[in-house]
Amino acid sequence: MEVVKGNPTPEELAALVAVIAARSAAAAVPAEPDRASDWATYWRHARRPLHPGPGRWRASAHP
Repeated sequence: MEVVKGNPTPEELAALVAVIAARSAAAAVPAEPDRASDWATYWRHARRPLHPGPGRWRASAHP
C-alpha cells in the first residue's frame, strides 16, 4: 500500500488498514442458502415413509 497524497500519522494509517480489512472480511461471508418454502417443508414431513414389499402398494392407499 502506498500513500499517494498527504502525510498520514501511523494511527490514521492503522485505522485505514483496519477499515479495509474489515470490509474485505465482510464481503467474504457466504450468503444464506435458499431455503425451501413453508409449504414444501410441511409436505416433506407430513408424508409417511414408503415401505416396499409384497402387497405394500395396496396398503399405501390406506391410512
